Amino acid sequence: MSFDARALSALDFPRILSALAERSATTLGAARARSLRPSSDAGRIARELDEVEDALFGVSLSLGGIQDISELHARAQEGRVLTGQELLSAAYSLDGAMTVGRAINANSRGPLREVAGDLGDHSELVRRVLSALDRDGAVRDDASPRLRDLRKRIEPLRGRIREKLAATLDKWADVLQEHIVTIRRDRYVLPVQASRVGQVQGIIVDASATGQTYFVEPAAVTQLNNELTRLILDEEAEVRRILTELSGLLAADSAVPLTLSAVGELDLIAAKARLARDWRLNRPESVPGGTYDLREVRHPLIENPVANDISLGDTKLLLITGPNMGGKTATIKTLGLAVLMHQCGMYVAAASAKLPVVRDVLVDIGDEQSIEASLSTFASHLKHLRYVLRHAAPDTLVLVDELGSGTDPNEGAALAQAMIECLLAQDARGVITSHLSPLKLFALETPGLKNASMGFDVDTLAPTYVLQVGQPGRSFALAIAQRMGLLAGVLNRAEELLGPDAGLMERMLEGLERERRDLRAQLDATAAARQSAEAELGRVRQERETLEARRGEMLAEAAQKAESLYADAIERVRTLRARAQEDSARPRVMQELRELRVAAQKARPAAAPREDRGDPIRVGSVVDVPAYNASGQVLELRGDDLVVQLGVMKVGVKRRDVRLKGEPKPVAAGAPKTRGPRFTGTTASTFQNELQLRGLGVEEAVEELRAAILEAHALKESPLRVVHGKGQGVLRRLLREYLKGEKKVESFHDAEANQGGHGVTIVNIRR
Repeated sequence: MSFDARALSALDFPRILSALAERSATTLGAARARSLRPSSDAGRIARELDEVEDALFGVSLSLGGIQDISELHARAQEGRVLTGQELLSAAYSLDGAMTVGRAINANSRGPLREVAGDLGDHSELVRRVLSALDRDGAVRDDASPRLRDLRKRIEPLRGRIREKLAATLDKWADVLQEHIVTIRRDRYVLPVQASRVGQVQGIIVDASATGQTYFVEPAAVTQLNNELTRLILDEEAEVRRILTELSGLLAADSAVPLTLSAVGELDLIAAKARLARDWRLNRPESVPGGTYDLREVRHPLIENPVANDISLGDTKLLLITGPNMGGKTATIKTLGLAVLMHQCGMYVAAASAKLPVVRDVLVDIGDEQSIEASLSTFASHLKHLRYVLRHAAPDTLVLVDELGSGTDPNEGAALAQAMIECLLAQDARGVITSHLSPLKLFALETPGLKNASMGFDVDTLAPTYVLQVGQPGRSFALAIAQRMGLLAGVLNRAEELLGPDAGLMERMLEGLERERRDLRAQLDATAAARQSAEAELGRVRQERETLEARRGEMLAEAAQKAESLYADAIERVRTLRARAQEDSARPRVMQELRELRVAAQKARPAAAPREDRGDPIRVGSVVDVPAYNASGQVLELRGDDLVVQLGVMKVGVKRRDVRLKGEPKPVAAGAPKTRGPRFTGTTASTFQNELQLRGLGVEEAVEELRAAILEAHALKESPLRVVHGKGQGVLRRLLREYLKGEKKVESFHDAEANQGGHGVTIVNIRR
């Protein structure tokens, strides 16, 4: 079912289409824009909205310069020969369409690619036309071998004729009107005085308008002119043959109509995207049922409009009352245009919009009289309302302006109430405006019908155009009359005539407005307090972030200082190792070396503490490992996995497979992943004979091993356990190559299987 054209006109929808057409780059797109009509196909609407989104954020469509060549294509198919300019226009347009297609395929996210799929391949036609015609549409010399040969013969022949005639100018100077060689009817001639034309042997080709000059072809060049004419005729025939051939190529290209249709569709999509940018429109969301939820919706055709919220759902019909010129009609049109634009696959003038897909928009807006049909304004309204009542349904939108007007107020109110009851029974959704006070009371008591009004400032006698849902509108007639200085006696008499009930309603409405203003003031105060609290919270958060950043800087400075001290200590250790080569200094150096090791280990930066998650098992905890029937100290935490030192072995176990046995103890300095000195001592008689090299680079590992062997040899300690891990065996192999050449090493071998196997090398030091 198509939408009622009268309804589209009443809602000013043609103005939307005109704005859309103005933003089209081609006549194809403009024509589609002007003929655009709302669709009731939800799938089509969603697809068209996706296409607009793709044009806005995916690929920029540039369709300028593409012309509607459908008429040229039709003429070519009729067998008519097109001019060079017409063929050039067709080629440029088809080439532009293919360029757009390539851009879409390269940049589009998807929806536009489907539309561009209808753009045909016209590359052969474009190539032939552009190679045969120059930029002015003239046929090129090299368009065919015959044309090239003819034009090569024509120009030299023209030169010979001009030279021959130029040689006779002086001979015939007395009879010539002008001393020039000219062309008449494609033949080279001389301008001879009419009174002396008999003195020249030749053929009169033409005469001047005044009859004073005859243009004579001397007999000496007649044969040459004949040859030139023949060549020119042959050239024209060849040019026509080429244009006929190119016109036939265009006629045979059956993909042209589909390409032009796709260009028009793409141009329409691009125009929708430009309109969305220009008018700051947003994509609506299609929702099932009769739910309308528009936030900050505004009339797209009004300059600087006031934005309002409009919702329909449980509230089936919204009854807007209030004075004239308050924006009631504009509000109705705002909703109607949002629905129509949505169902045309366009963005809408709202911050957000949830809209159903309706079958029709049923409208009665404006004072229409039909003189020919002898219909009054009221009769015209009834005619339209009859159509509305007949077609109203849950999947239609009803928009009625000034319901019940144009007749006696009491009868109009009764008729309006009956119509509203009928619309509610038909489960229709919509907005109705009216001046009739009885309808306000009816709306207060009727489910599905809700009062609303447009704001009005009594002090300034100006509308605010703000929609106030839940509050019926006041007429303000007496208030405005009082402000305008109408006689007090007249105003008092008017109040008496209204009666107590009417005065009571106005006072009730005035009280409601006052309470509404008070509530609004309270809400504004609450919002201000909340904003202040949020600002204070933001300030506190900022201060906390600043403190955290400063804390991090201080920790980094401390870590850097500790690292520096640690590096200095290591350098001193290496120096002392070198001095230990001297036998006389060895005892004192070894003692100092052990003291420096302890100091260096204390100065080294500690690992970052793990987050305390309430787990009783931490690094240093002593746990029972039933699977090994042994107890040991936790060296590392790796999520649900633990690394536990069981004697000389380090084993990995699950957290669930151990039991906490004792309080955490300090982890040995030689724990895995500890860099720097690898064995420690606190007294002259204590020597730690295990060297941890896992995780080190080859050069660093060899240096650590060399230093350890030197110290062990100096202290006469043996053997030395070198833990390098298994891995791929690279570190083990390179360390053993070093040991083979170390004179202080007596022998070396793998540890026992239960003591580390291939992951540990036992080094025996020479005494």
